[in-house]
Amino acid sequence: MSFKSSSYFSQSSSRVPSAYVSINRSAATPVMRAASIHGGAGGHGARISSASYSGVQSRVTPVSASSSFQVSISGDAGGIMGNEKVAMQNLNDRLASYLETVRNLEQANNKLEIKIREALEKRGPDVHDYSRYNAILDDLRKKVFDATVDNARLVLQIDNARLAADDFRVKYESELSIRQSVEADIAGLRKVIDDTNIGRMNLESEIETLKEELIFLKKNHESDVQDLRNQIAQSGVQVDVDAPKGQDLTQIMAEMRAKYEKMAQKNQEELKAWHESQISEVQVQVTQNTEALQGARTEVNDLRRQLQTLEIDLESQKNLKASLEGTLRETELRYNMEIEKYNTIILQLEAELMQLRNNIQQQTQEYEALLNLKMKLEAEIATYKRLLDGGDFKLQDALDDQKTIKTKVMTVTQTLVDGKVVSSTTETKERKVSISEISVVTVQVTESTEALEENSSQLKEMHKNVHSLETARQVEES
Repeated sequence: MSFKSSSYFSQSSSRVPSAYVSINRSAATPVMRAASIHGGAGGHGARISSASYSGVQSRVTPVSASSSFQVSISGDAGGIMGNEKVAMQNLNDRLASYLETVRNLEQANNKLEIKIREALEKRGPDVHDYSRYNAILDDLRKKVFDATVDNARLVLQIDNARLAADDFRVKYESELSIRQSVEADIAGLRKVIDDTNIGRMNLESEIETLKEELIFLKKNHESDVQDLRNQIAQSGVQVDVDAPKGQDLTQIMAEMRAKYEKMAQKNQEELKAWHESQISEVQVQVTQNTEALQGARTEVNDLRRQLQTLEIDLESQKNLKASLEGTLRETELRYNMEIEKYNTIILQLEAELMQLRNNIQQQTQEYEALLNLKMKLEAEIATYKRLLDGGDFKLQDALDDQKTIKTKVMTVTQTLVDGKVVSSTTETKERKVSISEISVVTVQVTESTEALEENSSQLKEMHKNVHSLETARQVEES
């Protein structure tokens, strides 16, 4: 009768090979060779040495945490029964050494799990820390804001000075035009006065001419009367004629004189009345023209004031337009800078998120490998225990006897654009996990989920900021 036991184990991230133990019974010569197990440091590089007894042969290859493990035992039933105590003692010693190696491997596994958990807890998104530049940026922003305020104040003062200068220039031009119009009115009135003086002088000369003519007529009349008297006195003829008494020449001359004086007085009064009427008409016309000129001047001044007001309004609107255009350009520049910054941050976060997912997937695979290794070791321990007890069994039965839970790992990958999900992919994997390892997996999955949710919330917040900037830009443009 011969016993042959083989156990195979390999580490893989996607597939766990099944371990098996087969026992074949046949008649053979009693031969026994026993093997001893020597554990390396930390449970790695464990080596099994072979020893020869009567009828038992054991061949064992070197074993490590990541290498295959194979045990082969063949012997004869008579040899085993004859040296049962010695074989059991040696097997117990080897089993104790192997269990020590297993404990060392479990401790190393626990240490690795603790290190992985600590690394997962400490590891976060690789975001550059720009907090040390915040003070410098705040100082520079304050300086830029103060310079902008000073520039705006200087521009406002320049605009006010320009508007005041324009106002004074318009007032000067209006006063100059008023002065020129008044001087023109004075020149026109002086011309009217000159014309009036010329008319008065003409009338005075006519009066003088009439007076001279009256004096000349008086002299002629006196000379004629004197000649007539002389002729009468020289004739010496006295003629008595019974005729009516002649007219008195003195009376006639007096009447003529009175008549001419009345005519002269009448002409003088008519001339004076005509002169006064002409002067009054000219004064009325001058008054009317002055009033019309004053009204026209007032209207011109009003129009000039309106023009000045409209020019000031136009200049202020131009300045306002230039200021708004400058503000719009600054806002667009700042908006583009913010957009570029947020896009850069989004790309960094997406790259970090992808790296985090890859790290989680890699760590999950490593954890699965370690878990498979642990399960294999536990199965081998159970196999050795059953070998000590004896009996027909398979290693698969030992694996099935352990308390395992069939778990389904679902990986969901979502692509967010402006806070909306545009694509989603789901990857599902099934594997068996022992109850003792579920808590560790749950903690890791919870931490990974929290990190993903935090990154998703940051992405949503950035999309909200971008949307608010776009809204503010549209409002400023409108």
